[in-house]
Amino acid sequence: MGVVQGAGVVVTGAGGGIGAALARRFAAEGARVVVNDLDANKARAVADGIGGIAVPGDASTIVAEARAALGGTVDVYCANAGLASGGSEAAEEDVWALAWDVNVMAHVRAATELLPEWLERGSGRFVSTVSAAGLLTMIGAAPYSVTKHGAYAFAEWLSLTYRHRGIKVHAICPQGVRTDMLAGTGSAGDLVLAPTAIEPEAVAEALFKGIEEDRFLILPHPEVAAYYQARATDPDHWLTSMNHIQQKWEAAR
Repeated sequence: MGVVQGAGVVVTGAGGGIGAALARRFAAEGARVVVNDLDANKARAVADGIGGIAVPGDASTIVAEARAALGGTVDVYCANAGLASGGSEAAEEDVWALAWDVNVMAHVRAATELLPEWLERGSGRFVSTVSAAGLLTMIGAAPYSVTKHGAYAFAEWLSLTYRHRGIKVHAICPQGVRTDMLAGTGSAGDLVLAPTAIEPEAVAEALFKGIEEDRFLILPHPEVAAYYQARATDPDHWLTSMNHIQQKWEAAR
């Protein structure tokens, strides 16, 4: 793919799961890839496997180091690191704060560092791994659902604000993906996400198809489009349907 070959790419949260799949796919397409993860050993393992560069650490703080590792230019930034915070409105405030920091503010901080250079040269690509929860919601996970809505809103805002200036933005919104994060969602994930879960490589494939077609919204589960439409056109019916799932989950617990 011409837009990727030779490009300098950063993937956060790439020690496993979707991030690792994205890093491997970008490398396979000829990109120069920085692999970021909080777990330095995981970051190095993925980087070694693809001929990439490991830059471990907090995803909010690594843009400058990643840029230097790529020779001074980041062409594609994949804001993939995320936190699957469960709980209700009663979740501790530090749970809410951490979910907001990782799922939203890490994207904002990265964009703040990247955009001046991108706008000056008239090109750059920001890929936000959101979730179908950012378009819909997820039972049993208020901090996750709310902050993923925020991540989607920020990606949408970036796209509408800067697309005429050469900035490409993609929001990836899968449902269940067979990763450690899915395993950590417990009985709610088993009920809602596991039955249609896909492999991380399918998410990477969906992104590359979306890049080729120049699409903002990337739906590895195509059925999410119908759910999103139903939510928008008849929210009460949609909420009632989701409440039935909530009741089913409560009964099973």
